Amino acid sequence: MTDAPSAGRTARFVPLEQVAFQHLAHAGYLKGLLQPFKGKGSLETWASQCTALRDELIDLAQQRVLAQARAYPFNRLDVQLAQQTTGAGTTFLRWRNLDRSSMGVALWEALLANPATPPSLIDDLYAIELQRIVLNMQISLTHSIARQAMECAAKVAQAEAIHLRRTHGPAAFTSSITKESP
Repeated sequence: MTDAPSAGRTARFVPLEQVAFQHLAHAGYLKGLLQPFKGKGSLETWASQCTALRDELIDLAQQRVLAQARAYPFNRLDVQLAQQTTGAGTTFLRWRNLDRSSMGVALWEALLANPATPPSLIDDLYAIELQRIVLNMQISLTHSIARQAMECAAKVAQAEAIHLRRTHGPAAFTSSITKESP
């Protein structure tokens, strides 16, 4: 994801490598998109797999990226990486100032431009920002796909109910609802 640190410099932030992602449930995610879904149940299952993958990515971001970004020497800076949970239940990584009055990438930009920021941290802060951008994208995509799959499952259920009503009459519609109710 990033180039090697400047000559002779030891990196303080270690970006995620492919091995960090290998334990995630890849099989149920994008490969699952290109299949002939048989109905509501298979869509709900796939949505659940996407949600689980999103949650695993959030855990990875918290345990591996945020943990490093909150440690010394980054915890001595005026701008720090933090997590922000949305109303939709997704957690993203955001830059914020210490008093929490401001949040966003502009704070990271100002941090890099600030002459008081130690030059030895510039490459690490860049690596953190790249990791933040990519993880947020991955979290967002898995969340959106799961939401879309659930919406699709609801539409499939509605289409099935309309079809049953037409082909078997109102009694079939009532019995299909009771079969699917927990």
